[in-house]
Amino acid sequence: MKSTVFFYKNLVANKIQLRDLLADETLFTKVPEDWHVIITDIKNSSEAIINGLHNDVNLAATGSIVAVLNHIKEHKSVKIPYFFGGDGATFLVPGTMQLRLLEILNGHKQHVKETLGLDLRVGGMQVKDIFANNQKLTISKIRLNRYLTIPIVLGNGLKYAEEVIKQESLNSFKKDTVNSDLANLEGMECRWDEIAPPKNTQKVICLLINCKEDDIQSKVYEQIITKIDVIFGDIDKRKPVSKRKLRLDNTFSKIKKEMYARIGKYNIGYMLKNWSITSIGKLYFQYFKRGKEYIYKIIQLSDTLMIDGTINTVISGEEKQINQLVSFLNGLESNGKITYGIHTTHGCVMSCYVEDRKDKHIHFIDGTDGGYTSAAKIFKSKILKA
Repeated sequence: MKSTVFFYKNLVANKIQLRDLLADETLFTKVPEDWHVIITDIKNSSEAIINGLHNDVNLAATGSIVAVLNHIKEHKSVKIPYFFGGDGATFLVPGTMQLRLLEILNGHKQHVKETLGLDLRVGGMQVKDIFANNQKLTISKIRLNRYLTIPIVLGNGLKYAEEVIKQESLNSFKKDTVNSDLANLEGMECRWDEIAPPKNTQKVICLLINCKEDDIQSKVYEQIITKIDVIFGDIDKRKPVSKRKLRLDNTFSKIKKEMYARIGKYNIGYMLKNWSITSIGKLYFQYFKRGKEYIYKIIQLSDTLMIDGTINTVISGEEKQINQLVSFLNGLESNGKITYGIHTTHGCVMSCYVEDRKDKHIHFIDGTDGGYTSAAKIFKSKILKA
């Protein structure tokens, strides 16, 4: 059988508008049956957020992506799609890497328990089993700008896998002893202060939108993305992160939180080194050409849109625009086409994976006060009432 390990790497990155990609399902390809879905998820994340642990939840979720990507980069020709969800992450991985990645993520689970006191659940499912239960799972790539290319998934296959894995308590991989040092979190950073919207009159909106009917999903999502473009402008215009509002936080408490989340212990050398770097960074980003270029790339490489079978996006907008969007979504929901959750807040938070400061960095965006998790809570309450 022909190897599928390079499946995702070999997918063509489409250089078209997202709405046009969603309108053409011929641009999507079935995920190979021998690939696997891996999911991480913070148990009782809503309760943790109520208790003021939103940044901890974000760091635990970001850490799962960092741990996976640090392993994947050892296999230089392999690329995988992944999705950040605020309180967890979803990955599609070749079957040959599945067991090792589960082992690494269970190491991260132990690390999160020891350092943040949170329960990170980990589990997986083969794509073959998703198809065996008549679920759709197709994928494409789109190039949003010269620096950022993202995966787009159609079908409810990932949502189905998540539900099944959670019902099994995310315990599909067990070992008597788990080594927390297995997870390499090199490059994980969290040094930015809460980020206010680009304009003082704007708010930040976290959206989760799902169409459960696979047959109409692409059309419905095309309509939604088109409407969002009309109301808020294109993806660059509606981004909640702007150069003017980015502020580094060089307080010892901020560095200390990152330090424990990353290395799991107090280290005076880490504290002093990274406090110095962050303090100097304030001047570097403001006055030096390369610093200004890095800030520009942060904006371009901010992960504010994911479609993993569900639309997940963080945008900024005025109250009037938000009301227009809610009215439109309410119409689709009342007609049974979608279920959605929305969380509106005063700003957003950013956690980062910095492999190098030239081009290899990615910045995960979530709203304050729970962001995606708060939107998901509303979404789930509607499902339960249905």
